[in-house]
Amino acid sequence: MSSLVEIENLTKKYGSKTAVKDISLNLEGGQIIGLLGPNGSGKTTLIKMLNGLLVPTKGKILVDGKEIGPETKAVISYLPDQTYLNMNQKVCEVINFFEDFYEDFDSERAYEMLEKLNINPKDSLKTMSKGTKEKVQLILVMSRRAKLYILDEPIAGVDPAARDYILDVILSNYDPEASILISTHLISDIEKILDQAVFIRNGEIVMNSSVDDIRVNEGKSVDALFREVFAC
Repeated sequence: MSSLVEIENLTKKYGSKTAVKDISLNLEGGQIIGLLGPNGSGKTTLIKMLNGLLVPTKGKILVDGKEIGPETKAVISYLPDQTYLNMNQKVCEVINFFEDFYEDFDSERAYEMLEKLNINPKDSLKTMSKGTKEKVQLILVMSRRAKLYILDEPIAGVDPAARDYILDVILSNYDPEASILISTHLISDIEKILDQAVFIRNGEIVMNSSVDDIRVNEGKSVDALFREVFAC
């Protein structure tokens, strides 16, 4: 299978600080990939470059064979780590906006997920808890028929009892040929859905392996290996 994402010698500097250092990485279609690392490791900087929100200091990124720009933004559905929604709007109003803005947005899928999570589309965002707002934002992202979903800490604000359900929503609502890149520190919660794990520390990739290979070759879970590598 050809690579959906190709990253070559990617570096991002802020003055004298190097946030991402000479990263090279290929991600195939049809995979769920965990981008795993402690706070300050470079995860969000890498994600922002993939989304065209930051310009690399040097290096190259191709998504679906194209350089970052309008064509790649059309195939990437991005969940940032902070909300960007208008809190004065009702959920149904936000859905209407997304339907107008994104050609690949599936409003029927969005309403189905809202119903599964018992969220009233007529409720205003400002009346919702932080966790419910994050669920709404995740539903919006997963309702696009994208080739690459990039989720930055998608379950961080969700209570533990709802995490399995949220992960089921993620698994059930994307094209099997698409890929999902999930950045998180809650590794034990998402490990069961991962195909590939990428460990990043101080802006450098320290490991990139399939989850099956980790379990066979290391004889331990991804979470246990992460704790060992990062001495958590």
